[in-house]
Amino acid sequence: MIILKENYSFLEMKNISKSFNQTKVLDGVGLELKKGEVHALVGGNGAGKSTLMKILMGVYKKETGKIILENSEVNINEPDDAFKNGISMIFQEFSIVPTLTVAQNIFLNHEYKNNFNLINDKEMNIKAKEFLEELEIDINPKSKMETLETGQWQMIEIAKAVSQEAKILIMDEPTAALTDEETQNLFKLIRRLKNKNISIIYISHRMDEIYEICDKITVLRNGKYIITSEVSSISMEKLVEEVVGKEMESFFEWEEREIADENDNVLEVKNLSSGSNVKDVSFDLRRGEILGIAGLMGSGRSETVRSIFGIDSKNSGEIIINGKKETIKNPKEAMNLGLALVPEDRKLQGLVTNHSVKENLILSDLEKVSRSGLVKEKEIEMYTKNYIEKLDIKTDSIYKLVKLLSGGNQQKVVLAKWLFRDPQILMLDEPTRGVDIGAKTEIIELVRELANNGKSILFISSELQELLAVCDRIIIMDNGKVKKEINRKDITSKEELEYEIQAK
Repeated sequence: MIILKENYSFLEMKNISKSFNQTKVLDGVGLELKKGEVHALVGGNGAGKSTLMKILMGVYKKETGKIILENSEVNINEPDDAFKNGISMIFQEFSIVPTLTVAQNIFLNHEYKNNFNLINDKEMNIKAKEFLEELEIDINPKSKMETLETGQWQMIEIAKAVSQEAKILIMDEPTAALTDEETQNLFKLIRRLKNKNISIIYISHRMDEIYEICDKITVLRNGKYIITSEVSSISMEKLVEEVVGKEMESFFEWEEREIADENDNVLEVKNLSSGSNVKDVSFDLRRGEILGIAGLMGSGRSETVRSIFGIDSKNSGEIIINGKKETIKNPKEAMNLGLALVPEDRKLQGLVTNHSVKENLILSDLEKVSRSGLVKEKEIEMYTKNYIEKLDIKTDSIYKLVKLLSGGNQQKVVLAKWLFRDPQILMLDEPTRGVDIGAKTEIIELVRELANNGKSILFISSELQELLAVCDRIIIMDNGKVKKEINRKDITSKEELEYEIQAK
């Protein structure tokens, strides 16, 4: 029996390399994971995170290097090898069967059977109940999955992996579809898993989460290992620099800007109500201003801009643009008045993913590139190439399907689509959600540049650091109403803003 030191590396990946079509995507990369540790793995698009994890899961075969588990080298050539070694991955896309019960999903493919080799649901319900109670997950094992919330699905995915005696859990953007409350419940479960000495590799673009839940962090860039650090020993600014590969001194640093006075409003919203989630909302937006909208999930942020843009019908209230009261019944009317909306869900609402970069980019203003009903291809190509260069959209062709781009580059295409129309007012709903740190910094810098050039911007974000980095003023919404308005210069810390958001 091997006796291991308390601080030993439970998992070591040493000198891992991998190429595709003579392109090296991993070049001598390493990762060390200790028992009971939550270890963040971060990097921009093409950093190699997914490839490294797929090698650990046996989806890809490494070309060089070693995988050492509990001081013994292991060969992981297929997913079943990973499973046998106690390694499991929780993907962004759930592997749940909605029509089955919680217990049936937990024990899927390793069901309890009776003496007649039939599935024993009674035994699975008993075992699932014991297991859920042990993990302090308050869900009835007999419930059908389709009746549960998204956050509960995530819990069952984790319970399913742990039930298979997983020693290492890989979590890929686990909070992407969760509310703030569900995210906190997930973090509580992660801490309980830590206490059971289960090790977690945590992949996320959300810096706040990494600093809240992770112990260590490893950065990859362009397929190479960059740095490993205790999370408590590296500042967020330094972390961004390591990911991007250059100094980003100004990224999180807020500078007070000269903006128009309160008499130069380009947008005034008065007593706006829409559906059940927007209740008597009033605020104004000045020329060249970045106005942040903060609030917990369900506070009415997205519904407010959807109503302004004419997607959701209004119950009451006024919208005044450049001093004139306007009745906006649909997005076309909003667009004609100089408004643009970058929606929260880019894939479902912002893009036609089966169309090319070029086709998506011109969608917002076909009239601009057509004459007598015929589109002008050369003009379209010129505009497309111009915005690809301006926004540094990484694509090898203007004809490439948008669905084949990374999340960050997809988001840039959404932004380019609206900039092509040259709107006066941009409403950005979670513009950096699900994008890597490199793309995030570029989007933030673009927002600053647009405001400096006179555009007026509504900026919705759940990441408080972003709001503090770019906004001139911030309004806080709660339960469909504007609870408070704060000048950015009056906020001294992220904790202060967080307190104001959560205060009743």
